[in-house]
Amino acid sequence: MGPGSTIVAIIAIIAFVIIRTNRDRYRAGSMQQPPFDPAYTASLEREVSDLRKRLEVLERIATDEGETRRLSREIESLRDR
Repeated sequence: MGPGSTIVAIIAIIAFVIIRTNRDRYRAGSMQQPPFDPAYTASLEREVSDLRKRLEVLERIATDEGETRRLSREIESLRDR
């Protein structure tokens, strides 16, 4: 057996072990997907929508030069109190 054949044999053994281990885990239930919950999915979609709206507001504040200066002055005036 040459070095090339030895490498191929080692790779085949490793692949076999990985496939068998994953198959056994799947059969045991540790790799199965959790049950689908439409209410949870809907709440996540609402949260993502709310976060996108908040991000839009923050982007608008960050890109509006006049508003940024006014906001900076307000923050500084609050610090002085």
